[in-house]
Amino acid sequence: AARRAPRGWAGAARAEGEAAVAAATAVTDATFEEEVLRSEVPVLVDFWAPWCGPCRMIAPLIDELATDYSGRLKAVKLNTDESPGIATEYGIRSIPTVMIFKDGQKMDTVIGAVPKGTLTNTIEKYLD
Repeated sequence: AARRAPRGWAGAARAEGEAAVAAATAVTDATFEEEVLRSEVPVLVDFWAPWCGPCRMIAPLIDELATDYSGRLKAVKLNTDESPGIATEYGIRSIPTVMIFKDGQKMDTVIGAVPKGTLTNTIEKYLD
């Protein structure tokens, strides 16, 4: 099946090494409620840790998704070593785990280092 680019995607490739404008931002136990649960747009949360190899593999994908869906989706990263409270509250047992939140509710979970297409398919289900 042909994959379609997200709406609004110009198709222009970024120059090598150029920083993504809307890279995912860090959240902590202290900022999770404000940044994620009270967000006006759906939020992709990447639960990760610095020692996790697969987490480092998907980190660039999370930043790309933040750019691809800028204005329609917020992408954030939560370091489970630094903020174990939220990870425990949502039952994170393995990382990377990506969760989609909408209107303050957890909508979906994707566990493991998955291809970008898997994440875009999951995101598309929750965009208005």
